[in-house]
Amino acid sequence: MSRALLAHVLHRPPLLASRSGAGARGLLASRIHPLRRLNCSAAEAAAGPTEEAPASPARKKRVVSGVQPTGMVHLGNYLGAIKNWVALQDLYETFFFIVDLHAITLPYDAPELSKATRSTAAIYLACGIDSSKASIFVQSHVRAHVEMMWLLSSSTPIGWLNRMIQFKEKSRKAGDENVGVALLTYPVLMASDILLYQSDLVPVGEDQTQHLELTREIAERVNNLYGGRKWKKLGGRGGSLFKVPEALIPPAGARVMSLTDGLSKMSKSAPSDQSRINLLDPKDVIVNKIKRCKTDSFPGLEFDNPERPECRNLLSIYQIITGKTKEEVVSECQDMNWGTFKTTLTDALIEHLQPIQAHYEEIMSDPGYLDNVLLEGAGKASEIADITLNNVYQAMGFLRR
Repeated sequence: MSRALLAHVLHRPPLLASRSGAGARGLLASRIHPLRRLNCSAAEAAAGPTEEAPASPARKKRVVSGVQPTGMVHLGNYLGAIKNWVALQDLYETFFFIVDLHAITLPYDAPELSKATRSTAAIYLACGIDSSKASIFVQSHVRAHVEMMWLLSSSTPIGWLNRMIQFKEKSRKAGDENVGVALLTYPVLMASDILLYQSDLVPVGEDQTQHLELTREIAERVNNLYGGRKWKKLGGRGGSLFKVPEALIPPAGARVMSLTDGLSKMSKSAPSDQSRINLLDPKDVIVNKIKRCKTDSFPGLEFDNPERPECRNLLSIYQIITGKTKEEVVSECQDMNWGTFKTTLTDALIEHLQPIQAHYEEIMSDPGYLDNVLLEGAGKASEIADITLNNVYQAMGFLRR
């Protein structure tokens, strides 16, 4: 999730490829795009020896998503995920969390982890996540995530994990001696993150499609192995242990590319900070980055010329930041030169980001407020997660605590 549980189409492994339906096509705002239809019932966690998870009175569908605690959220994160999350909290029952457990799958700076976790949570609140509408919490504060991961691991074939593309790419770059087991198994933790909450929908980007496929496969496998009559014989309700989630495709145009290469996604891992606009960049830094960003020598500005990826990217950023339609941006900017447009884009970015930066500073200056938001969010999440976890323990035959 960011990861972020959160928005980066991948080739599927052979086992999953034929069942894949999510991709770049059909990227419509808040459109539910099923990865595949399953012929199994999806039930909420149930009561008695079996418990029932609390549901909102309006029976809103439940959405979960997570983000890595980088402490450095950039424009791509904001336009590709956070801005969409702000809209989702008014439509769904939402759980957003900082995936600090995922952050340790590669070498990291231990003293900085807690700072980055707090900073990332504050940024999300500053961007408009409302704790009265959405539950926002830290992944490690809900211990059911790790316990459920271990239970799911026992039913996840190692071959499924070996085919995960991100593991192959990252392990090849880092080398076997520098790669921990967690890098291989973190997709199971991601499945735990999602399945604990009986999630209906999961916002996914292109690089997360394969992981959601795996989550669905794990859910179906565990339902078949331990659910239904087998669970009922052990005193449970029977039926499915997990709801099998669907993908929620983000809005079109939310894929923000690098300022130095219009064919590469804006990323925190890019070596040059010049390649991205960070949400907390001061005014003078934004001015300098836009002034130096890569452009081209074509006359005028246009969205749809495949030979002009940088032009398309910068126009798309301007469109989303201002809330204008594509047609309005074309009418306004098609005859501009690069100098004029860069000034226009810079002014729009500064105007849009300044309130976010001010709100962030306000939140960080009151640590008690942030602590209470995260504590309350973890409490709400635990109510649901613990019920699901206890039901799975029961269905798998564990002695009741």
